[in-house]
Amino acid sequence: MSAVNHEVIFCIVNTGFSETVMEAAKDAGARGGTILNARGTANKEAESFFHIAIQPEKEIVMILVDAKIKDAVLHALYQKAGLDTMGQGIAFSVPVENVVGLTPWKAEEKPEAEKPSKKAETK
Repeated sequence: MSAVNHEVIFCIVNTGFSETVMEAAKDAGARGGTILNARGTANKEAESFFHIAIQPEKEIVMILVDAKIKDAVLHALYQKAGLDTMGQGIAFSVPVENVVGLTPWKAEEKPEAEKPSKKAETK
C-alpha cells in the first residue's frame, strides 16, 4: 500500500469567487490551481436543506496540494469562501496516489524564471 503524499481539493463557488478561493489557498501554502466553469443543479428540497439559494452558474477550483497542508488550505477556504460568505463555497479533498510533472519547491528558493541567468552574470 503506497502512502498518499498529495490531495486534490475541489472548491465549488458561485461565479466570480474563484480568485477569492485561490488567494485563500495560496495564503495557506498552495502554489496554484485550475478553474473550471460549471453549472449547478439542485431542487427546492436541497435549497431548504442547506439554507442557501442554489445559483446555476458555478466555478470549480481544483488545487493539488501536499497532504501536509490540506487541512490548512481547507480551513482557509472555509473562512474566506465558505457557505456563510457571498461565494457560498463547498470544499472537499480526495487523496492522490501518484503525481508526475511537479518539481520540488521550497519557499526560500526563487522559481527558475526569477533567477538571474549565467549569461547576465558574465561580462
